[in-house]
Amino acid sequence: MPMFSVKKVSPLGRRGTVQTNHGPIETPFFFPVATAGAMRGITHADLKDLQAQALLCNTYHLHLHPGEEVIASAGGLHSFIGWNRPILTDSGGYQVFSLRGLRHISDRGVEFRAHTDGSSHFLGPVEATQIQWKLGADIIMCFDECPPSTASRREIETAVDRTLRWAKVCKETHEKLGKSGTGELGNLKSKPLLFGIVQGGLHVDLRRKCAEELQSIGFDGYALGGLAVGESEDEMLAVLREVTPLLPEDQPRYLMGVGVIHQLKACVSLGIDMFDCVLPMRIARHGTILLSDGTEIRITNAKFKEDHAPIDPASPSDFSRTHTRSYLHHLFHVNERLAETIACKQNLGVTLKMMRDLRTKMDSL
Repeated sequence: MPMFSVKKVSPLGRRGTVQTNHGPIETPFFFPVATAGAMRGITHADLKDLQAQALLCNTYHLHLHPGEEVIASAGGLHSFIGWNRPILTDSGGYQVFSLRGLRHISDRGVEFRAHTDGSSHFLGPVEATQIQWKLGADIIMCFDECPPSTASRREIETAVDRTLRWAKVCKETHEKLGKSGTGELGNLKSKPLLFGIVQGGLHVDLRRKCAEELQSIGFDGYALGGLAVGESEDEMLAVLREVTPLLPEDQPRYLMGVGVIHQLKACVSLGIDMFDCVLPMRIARHGTILLSDGTEIRITNAKFKEDHAPIDPASPSDFSRTHTRSYLHHLFHVNERLAETIACKQNLGVTLKMMRDLRTKMDSL
């Protein structure tokens, strides 16, 4: 069975399946972000109720605590967190490069101080790949340099060149680990899938160069990084229109860091299969509630104090069907943690259901 199969292509986008060590993922789909192996305010049972197919966990945070050795000794990340569905781990590169003033970059990797306690660490393509193998993820990412959207062209050129050099090292390390015997595989049936990351900012020529050279190295899938980092929506979509067709049709395409519902639909129509983003959860924690009809409300506004209607009667979340807007308004104003749970489950549920409905529409065409 191929690792990725495209069942149908339509104006809505591509409909397919990614095969992983912990089962298939139906595409297009959205990764809930369980940074340190959990989502704030939401249990794994909640995630399954909302029909989450897979989770994204963060290499940087898990490396800092509890450490990949602890997780490996528990039988891998799936056993450690009690999740039996697919997991993708990012490389930690985005977090490390966000530590401005706390890190030093060289061609070998990045020396940095942890944001938690100031302790010194080093992360490069070899280390990031080895850590992700020890975590036992189903899909792992190359270590890349993700420059800010305000970076100059020269800085972005340097980042692309470094990303490509590191991608080669990641692939070499990945292949060596795969040949070293079942001891390295831990609880995995076979090697994890390794994705390369296309960088290049808003410069289409640099994106093209990165995409072409990554394909010459050869990966199981390709991600687009360095978008949704400050550029306009039109700029982001313009890059996707040019770059997505350059990626292989028979391999999954992953747009990192995008989670606005109308943007998800637009990006799927341009050929993207996979997404992740903390946005639905982040805005939920601040009182912005996504509704099933495509609108949103600010539940902390005074007009909801005496609104005793259900939060969202058509919601995929049981909480939102049974609790009222006035109650959620109250919980936010008294800083009750249940407010976060209700809001986050609502926003994530609406996002996941949108992707599920999109797959159903594709199947019916």
